[in-house]
Formats: sequence, structure tokens, C-alpha cells
Amino acid sequence: MKTAFVTGATSGFGAAITERLLGEGWRLVACGRRAERLQHLVERHGADRVHVSAFDIRDADAMQAALDALPDGFSDIDLLVNNAGLALGTEPAQNADLEQWRQMIDTNVTALVTLTRALLPRLIERRGAMINLSSISGTYPYKGGNVYGGTKAFVTQFSLGLRTDLHGTGVRVTSIEPGIAETEFTLVRTGGDQKASEQLYDGAYPIKAEDIAETVSWIAHLPPHLNVNRIEIMPTSQSAAGLQIHRD
Repeated sequence: MKTAFVTGATSGFGAAITERLLGEGWRLVACGRRAERLQHLVERHGADRVHVSAFDIRDADAMQAALDALPDGFSDIDLLVNNAGLALGTEPAQNADLEQWRQMIDTNVTALVTLTRALLPRLIERRGAMINLSSISGTYPYKGGNVYGGTKAFVTQFSLGLRTDLHGTGVRVTSIEPGIAETEFTLVRTGGDQKASEQLYDGAYPIKAEDIAETVSWIAHLPPHLNVNRIEIMPTSQSAAGLQIHRD
């Protein structure tokens, strides 16, 4: 039985990915901040299938303690899914909250590279795979996307850089770059504005968390001689916007 390590497993993409892989017979290490949601995973699937760790991924010491505490049967990682991340604020850069910028960088970049570096020896030993959740925001800028888009551009480029460095190890690395998706994403970004969330997704037929879980599953089950470097996925209702022009 193979083991996957999924961050941000308590909601959205992470929760759907966790359920999908468990349904396909994987053993799961599920991480997130909300301990009660993680415990529900154990209750549904059993402690022999799921090991949970509740911590803030920005806390490097808590992360290392969680890794050190992995029990036998869960410490050999075959698949790392770097899913944890967030967007905060929609203001233009000149009006943005610097602390929100720092939180996005600490979560989307610093925490991701810290965990990746910690687990690389295990992935190399197992000739495993890594799937990093990026975003189309790293390719297509939009108003208010500033630092969030920058962090996701980093994730995409970091993934490509890992492919180069891991050449010959057998480790596969993929960047998944979703477009508009209906999860808790907008609620978090807007500080819990349910109306803003509903307006964004209304009539758009956005990506669902289960769509990304299916994509992760497909990548994870490819034969070991194949690597998907990048996959950009949007709902049919979405396409890239044009350039803007200001006129006096």
C-alpha cells in the first residue's frame, strides 16, 4: 500500500484529494489546522489508513515535530501533495495589507519549500512523486492578484526547477494550475463574505474540488516513466482576459 502526504486536507481541494486517494486504497498522512475535521477522517477510515497532524504549516518547528512523529507504516512517503495555500485581500498593491502579503508568502512559498526539502530524501528513496497546487494566477495577472499571483508563479517555477534538480532520481514533479474553483477560497480571501463568494461563482460552472482530486489521481497513477510537468485547467466558462489600457 502506497502512502500519500497531503497538506491542507481539511477543506477544498485537500479534503477532496484525501477522500479520493483513500477510496483508491492509499494510506494517508493528512495535515491541516482544524483538528476536529482531521479526526473525522480517522473516524471514517480508521487509524490504520489515516494518520493526522494538526498544525499551522507556517510553523516550521511544529512541521518538523509532525514529521518526526510519523508512525511506522506512514513514514515512507510515495506521494507529496503540496496543497495548503491561501489568498488574502483583493485590494490593489498600493492599498494592500502588508501582513496579508507576508502571510501568503509564508504559507504559499516558505512553508511549501520547507516541507518539500524535509521530505525529498524520502521521495528519492521511494522514487515517488510530488504534486504542487499552483494557480493560473501565476500566469495571468489580474487586479488585486499581486502577491498571491506572485506566490503561485513561484510554485510553478519551483516545480520546474525541482524537475531539473531531481533528474535521474526517478522522482516525478507536477504543477497543477487551476482556474476559478468553488471552494472556501473566496470566503477566506474576503474575510467570510458569503455574498461575494456566491456572486463570483453564480452561473460560472466553476471547477469543483472533486475535479482537481480526479486530476491528482490521474497523475498519481501514471506509469513511472511518465511525468506531467504542468497542467493548466479552467472551467469552460473561463478564458484569459485581454490587456488593459488607461486613457487620459
